[in-house]
Amino acid sequence: MSEIQLHAESYGALLLLPQVPCLMVRWHGFANSRNLRQLLNKALELYQQYAPRYPRLGWVSDARRFGAMLPADQDWAAVDWNRRAYAAGIRRAVFISPNNVFGQIALQQLTHKMEQAAYLRITHVASPEAAWQQVLATA
Repeated sequence: MSEIQLHAESYGALLLLPQVPCLMVRWHGFANSRNLRQLLNKALELYQQYAPRYPRLGWVSDARRFGAMLPADQDWAAVDWNRRAYAAGIRRAVFISPNNVFGQIALQQLTHKMEQAAYLRITHVASPEAAWQQVLATA
C-alpha cells in the first residue's frame, strides 16, 4: 500500500493512503501531552484538507508502537478532539492495536471514554490489512 507522508515528528507521522483511502496517524512511541495534542490537531487539519478530494476518507490510528497516555489527555481526546473530529466528518476511528502493555491499557481507557462521548464508532484490529478492510467496509 503506498503511503504519502504529510507530516512527521519523532513521536509520530501523518500519512495519506490514497488507495484505501484513509488518513493514518502512525505513532512511534510515547508522546507527551503537548506533542500528542499537536499531532492529533494537525491530523484533523489534514483530514479536513484532504476529505474533499477523497469523499470516503477514513481515519486509522496505527497504535502498534503507541505508549502510555495521561488521563487528562484521554479526557481531552474523548471529549474535545472527538467532538471536533465528528464535526469534520469522521464517523469511525480504526485503531491498530498496540504491541505493548502500556499502549494497550491507554487505548482501552481511551476507547471507553470515547464510547461514552458517543461521537465516533471505534474499531480495534490487529493489522494494517484489517484496518484497510474496515475502512473499505465503512465507505
